[in-house]
Amino acid sequence: MKYTQLGRTGLKVSRLVLGTMNFGPQTDEATSHTIMDAALDAGINFFDTANVYGWGENKGRTEEIIGNWFAQGGERRDKVVLATKMYANMAASDDAWPNHDKLSALNIRRAVDASLKRLRTDHIDVYQFHHVDRNTPFEEIWQAIDVLVQQGKILYVGSSNFPGYKIAQANEIAARRGGTIGLVSEQCLYNLAERRAEMEVIPAAQEYGLGVIPWSPLHGGLLGGVIKKEVEGGRRASGRAADTLANASSRAQIQAYEDLLEKHGLEPGEVALAWLLTRPGVTGPIVGPRTAEQLVSAVRAVELELGEELLAGLDEVFPGPGPSPEAFAW
Repeated sequence: MKYTQLGRTGLKVSRLVLGTMNFGPQTDEATSHTIMDAALDAGINFFDTANVYGWGENKGRTEEIIGNWFAQGGERRDKVVLATKMYANMAASDDAWPNHDKLSALNIRRAVDASLKRLRTDHIDVYQFHHVDRNTPFEEIWQAIDVLVQQGKILYVGSSNFPGYKIAQANEIAARRGGTIGLVSEQCLYNLAERRAEMEVIPAAQEYGLGVIPWSPLHGGLLGGVIKKEVEGGRRASGRAADTLANASSRAQIQAYEDLLEKHGLEPGEVALAWLLTRPGVTGPIVGPRTAEQLVSAVRAVELELGEELLAGLDEVFPGPGPSPEAFAW
């Protein structure tokens, strides 16, 4: 496994991030533990979760699965850079009281204590805001974070799904206040088929020293050889992936992508991950394996070298928007 610094911090993290969103809803606890053990064996030390994972009546279940794994010992917790997220309402669906969501100082305190209990640990390495809160000023947010850092409950803070201007606003206010070093990472939607982050989000992250952590690197499975799998009678696309393939031009684009990689003798999913590792500012993509076998495939992507011809071909199939403001102006 290869490692890099997380943004401007001294923290070293693996070039792949283990995503745990499937733990609980799609992957049972025993298999989830097997995957986490396999990730450590492969050298992956950066694990990502969120308080809401488990979803519906099972919100928090994923953190509990990770906490039970930590409790097995074997230096599991010491070896992991643990990241979780907060923002969504964690109250029961029929008891959605106010102040159980978003980024008020009250909810930040409540959410971190609840996550620590579920995760069975005394601190969170990277505590992430899952979404922007347009109603809570960053002065209040950073005040709450300062207290948590002083208490030793969190070490670093990251954002997720923030636009570029909010990254700038958050870190400018943090700098004026002193104390916390501000955001050190941004978790955003970014992959070959969805490159809008290149316009504003990634440049802002680079300017302020945030590590970029792309989520959905296979774009909901579309970049994982979905058409080939359909032809061979494998798992069919569902949800948004199926809707995309129903569009003739979108299907032709995905087909061109798969044809290009077949020409080079490469697996689509591995190339999609390897491409992200070539992008400026990217710390590492989040991979969310449902099985240990899927994790093995993801790990191979770290060692995959993409030649200039292939990179140019990928840009032809999936042209990016270009830098801002030239992408929309002159």
